[in-house]
Amino acid sequence: MAKILFLTSYYPPEKGAAAARISETAQCLTQRGHQVTVLTTLPNYPTGIVPPEYRGHLAQEEQLDGIRVVRVWSYVSPNKGFFRRIVAQLSFGLTAPLLGWGKVDQPDIIIVESHPLFNALAGRILARLKRCPFIFTVSDLWPESAIQLGILRNRLLIWLAERLEWSAYEHASLVWALTAGIQTRLIQRGLPPEHIFLLTNGADTKRFRPMPKSQAKTELGWDAPFTVVYAGNHGLLYSMTTVLDAAEQLLPYTDIHIIFVGDGARKAEMVAQAQSRHLKNVTFLDPVAHEQMPLILAGADVCLIPLRKMQFLEGTLPLKMYEIMACARPILLGVDGEARRLAEQEAGAALYVEPENVEALVSAILHLREHPEEAELLGQRGRAFVEARFDRHQLTAELDMHIARVLKPKVLASSLPATSYPNSSLTELAPANVVAEKSQSYTNSEMVEDKLLDSVDMRI
Repeated sequence: MAKILFLTSYYPPEKGAAAARISETAQCLTQRGHQVTVLTTLPNYPTGIVPPEYRGHLAQEEQLDGIRVVRVWSYVSPNKGFFRRIVAQLSFGLTAPLLGWGKVDQPDIIIVESHPLFNALAGRILARLKRCPFIFTVSDLWPESAIQLGILRNRLLIWLAERLEWSAYEHASLVWALTAGIQTRLIQRGLPPEHIFLLTNGADTKRFRPMPKSQAKTELGWDAPFTVVYAGNHGLLYSMTTVLDAAEQLLPYTDIHIIFVGDGARKAEMVAQAQSRHLKNVTFLDPVAHEQMPLILAGADVCLIPLRKMQFLEGTLPLKMYEIMACARPILLGVDGEARRLAEQEAGAALYVEPENVEALVSAILHLREHPEEAELLGQRGRAFVEARFDRHQLTAELDMHIARVLKPKVLASSLPATSYPNSSLTELAPANVVAEKSQSYTNSEMVEDKLLDSVDMRI
């Protein structure tokens, strides 16, 4: 059993991909016998509003699904506006080690979630204070993505962000890439292949499972014969306008209704657009708890993943893609690259729609409406695919092996006499004060001596 500390800016009751992934992984690790603690901030994403029950404390703790959660105060802001987001994310990067190091037990290992990139500061400080290794999780490449979006232009800030990013990679015992695109890019930039491992998103197939569509629609109060659902972040990376344009063209088809579930930086704008364009076939719903998402997805005739047409998004693997497949619902996939290869070509669970192509989206919606047997087959294939390869429990078992890989030198060293370290085949497993740094595959606790943050939300 290992004592594992997750360091993250996002955790339930927040409703986002990162919070869901980390929560599910923490629960699975606990079921595997580990002692898991989460160090995070006050729930506030994406509105910047902290619920009343979490206010008024510099540090507090609670138990959520069997996980000890330690929360520390940090400045919070809505998920919009460059400067305030930067301040909020830097704030947690500084207050997490300051307020949290004395509240968490001595961990064997820390798993640091990035983004935000400033979490790298907190992770390195905590690893040094606790004298333990850390794994650095990379869900998006920062600041590269912000530069391509045109959000980050200042050369000095870019240089500082890149220094922080690369320093985190170098000092981590392992780097955890969530997509093959991230893994490939980091290796191309010079990170040793043995220093990085690929472990993608997935779904809890016991929670996300097929349900009768008619039953789900009844429980949800949805009465449209054909329901198109987008559930997730209403942010800058999604082509929400494309969906509204498609809705306008679909107005003559009175049996089709499009439902948006969630929140984000562009939601208010999208609601205003729908109202001004009199789109009676569009409904916007508030975010729901992650536990309610299986019901939402079960009520859909088809689910949308409408990303923008940007090259760097071709390495994206959205969490919602796995959850939709686990619920046996068909996907209209508006993203090329890695996600298309997985969902359309390998799983046979999605129809590809060119990003930001309104006519293609309308045509695909009408096609599945007219061919329900094809929609059913897409869903069945997706469920089988996720069960076989992307079940959260399977993925966590693989993560467990990487954790053991990092901790093995420490465990072996503690079992050996101080004067009898191996000199041959086990040299690489000796403590850091015996083996030179260059002979190590990973940085361990003795070596922990020594991304400006995202200005838009990229948790997709």
